[in-house]
Amino acid sequence: MDERMLLLLGMLKAERQHGYQLNEFIEHNLGRVIDMKRSTAYTLLERLCTQGYVERMTEQEGNRPPRKVYQLTAAGEQQFINLLKELLSQAAIGTPPFEVALMFLDHLQEPEVRALLQDHLEQLNQVIASYEQAPAHSIGKGVDIAISHRMALYRAERTWLVETLEKFM
Repeated sequence: MDERMLLLLGMLKAERQHGYQLNEFIEHNLGRVIDMKRSTAYTLLERLCTQGYVERMTEQEGNRPPRKVYQLTAAGEQQFINLLKELLSQAAIGTPPFEVALMFLDHLQEPEVRALLQDHLEQLNQVIASYEQAPAHSIGKGVDIAISHRMALYRAERTWLVETLEKFM
């Protein structure tokens, strides 16, 4: 289980939805917090169905083609709470690809490292600027808190990067 399953379970806890609705909401509202491809979401939904956490039904409205609608089961609600508690209490952070690359920067010439880190800083500044322009989420505090956390991490990375670049000057 991971944060992507928690996301799907949480969205289905709010209301039953069809896959397209889930994917559209993730893409348009949560893309800054989590990166999940549509195919991954559908694969995870099927896994959640197999595990008994989500029930899949087929609905048809008028002349529209039938569509799969997903609904949380009682076991799914309990799993949602369990995952929520587990992930909120964990301090484990994965290793981003950038950190793996840092381990091998000695294989490049110093001017090249400086230029690449400067490029990284410029991209990071653009990401931070886009987050700063994002409107507040209208439902609950959770999404805004997640974005605030991500911003704090990006700002800390920027501070670290500026300090590191000074070592190469």
